[in-house]
Amino acid sequence: THCISSAASDVYKRQPLASIHQQFFQASTHTSTCGWKGLANYYTINVDGKENENAAWVYKTPKQAASEIEGYVAFWQGVKVTE
Repeated sequence: THCISSAASDVYKRQPLASIHQQFFQASTHTSTCGWKGLANYYTINVDGKENENAAWVYKTPKQAASEIEGYVAFWQGVKVTE
């Protein structure tokens, strides 16, 4: 689970949803819920035929306590974010 006590302490890299290359992201049916952030929706990333299932997620409508992460995509499972 990704329910860390403070959005500022999140150990993963976050990027604005609008900044990602959408062609590499497929919406997943997987979700998780954090008591203070809310519902997370996941994406599977596919680059050069390599699939990383549920390796990105976003809180589209986070709870008020986590409003600063609204619209940001977070990554894990070995994803490297580059410009």
